[in-house]
Amino acid sequence: MIPAPPFTAPTRADILAAAGRLDGVAVRTPLLESDRLNDRLGGRVLLKAECLQRTGSFKFRGAYNFLSRLEDDEMAKGVVAYSSGNHAQGVARAARLLGIPATIVMPSNAPGIKIANTKSDGAEVVLYERSDGNRAQVAGAIVEETGGVLVPPFDHPWIMAGQGTVGLEVADQMAALGIEPDLMIVPTSGGGLIGGCALALEEPYPDLAVHTVEPDGYDDTALSLAAGERVEITPPGPSICDALLLEIPGALTFEVNRSRLGPGYGVSDAEAGAAVAAAFYDLKIVLEPSGATPLAVLLSGKEKLDGRTAVLVGSGGNVDPGLFKQLLD
Repeated sequence: MIPAPPFTAPTRADILAAAGRLDGVAVRTPLLESDRLNDRLGGRVLLKAECLQRTGSFKFRGAYNFLSRLEDDEMAKGVVAYSSGNHAQGVARAARLLGIPATIVMPSNAPGIKIANTKSDGAEVVLYERSDGNRAQVAGAIVEETGGVLVPPFDHPWIMAGQGTVGLEVADQMAALGIEPDLMIVPTSGGGLIGGCALALEEPYPDLAVHTVEPDGYDDTALSLAAGERVEITPPGPSICDALLLEIPGALTFEVNRSRLGPGYGVSDAEAGAAVAAAFYDLKIVLEPSGATPLAVLLSGKEKLDGRTAVLVGSGGNVDPGLFKQLLD
């Protein structure tokens, strides 16, 4: 049965169990490195390429871990999710693999590639206007009508445990390389990915500094960490970092993150766009602007390596071709 709130934070054992469920299903994504990028930034940079994950984003991990734990009667009623795109695609693909009907509520201005990919996995897509801020209400009405299970995007222990498998893999890969990281930078929206990674890595690397990065003006997590309590922001407007546009951190994720994370960073659209281009030219991968934000922190000089080793999570690669070409040009 699905645990009801208030939720208990996942443990490292929960993340290890999630890794077992994902074994042979999720891609074990590589840590990528570029000598030219290392020289440019004055240290060692290793990027966890979750853009190469199924559906092009880390979100598949949490979605599959959640859906695979449902009872048969819950699966039969189907699942419902709301998302700007990456959680949508993760839930749709996990539902298809497990034979579960899925309905996804998405903003009408989400990148076309994300809407198309969600539909291609067999999910029914219901569009809403992002400016209305009513995604949760729309999804709630569908749950009420169908009896389906709502799959939260981040604020749930099963979701966090699935995302934490990114951190487990990083620990294994760093150990294989014989390297100890000095800092980690993770794109942050609701806080499930960074929280899962922090939980997974605190045992092998207790002194690791883990930092958030958010689009300028959408720094709700950074502000909340500084204040010691959840802070809600007023959205400043659109951003090309569409996967990171949230007004307030999750309740569970913030409880996990408040004592484990260092100060957060903000980056502009221009800085994120420059990082998309650098990832393509130096690492030969496609990152969406949201997924390139950790690299943007280093390229913009907001954090200087000075010989240290940084692990960056390239959280996704679902960028519209037109925008991608524009950023490269």
